[in-house]
Amino acid sequence: MKRLVLAIAALSIMMSCTNEKKVLVLYYSQTGTTKAVAEEIGAQLGTEVVPFDVEEAYTGSFEETIARCLVDQENGFVPTMKPVGVDLKDYDVVFLGYPIWFGTYAPPVEALIQNEKFVGKTVVPFCTFGSGGLDTSSDDLKAALPEAVVAEGYGVRTARVASAPAEITRFLIAGGYLEGEVETLPDYSEPQPVTDAETAIFDEACGNYQFPLGTPVTFGSRETSWGTEYLFNVQSTAPDGQVAESRIYVVVADGKAEFTQVVR
Repeated sequence: MKRLVLAIAALSIMMSCTNEKKVLVLYYSQTGTTKAVAEEIGAQLGTEVVPFDVEEAYTGSFEETIARCLVDQENGFVPTMKPVGVDLKDYDVVFLGYPIWFGTYAPPVEALIQNEKFVGKTVVPFCTFGSGGLDTSSDDLKAALPEAVVAEGYGVRTARVASAPAEITRFLIAGGYLEGEVETLPDYSEPQPVTDAETAIFDEACGNYQFPLGTPVTFGSRETSWGTEYLFNVQSTAPDGQVAESRIYVVVADGKAEFTQVVR
């Protein structure tokens, strides 16, 4: 009987291991910021972390990178992938990381997805950015990878990367990638006109950003265990006179207000 119990236990373990999905963290990083987020995800998941790059590597300052990207876009140039170093066919779930350039994933990701369509795989985007781009880049991935499942992703501003570990833990648990429990977040309150108090919070969070982000018109808020979160509806005027609207998310924690992302 004891041998039978041991045999059943061994079979159960084998079946459990067979049914487990194999996970890879795959990322492109020019400055090291996305690399830091990738390594944090890999450490929390206990899985392999692999960088990728292109033959014509993007180097230089922010201004030099932007200038080159503009030329590449005008010429329709897509860089050539270097070998990734792993066989992506061996993985079921790929956490795909990148910086946001010009509102979407950086050109090396375009090179990657021209070579690999991630057929039948779950792709989990994660990105770093100056102001935002998770939603737009996720939508672009869904369009480019119709035979993959592009799951809900995670994004963090470069200025807030120190806050990433706790946010990543909540993201991984909420997505079912890690065991555990996360608090159920309430909805934001109904939008209401901003007062001087909310304008001061918005200005503290956004005033030092290098580009103007507009004027808050209405806001909603909610309380969480880590602070108060605000959702500002913002208007700005383009050079051509057109009025643009965006949503800006702000968190106030430990007496400090920071914006977490802009959704345009």
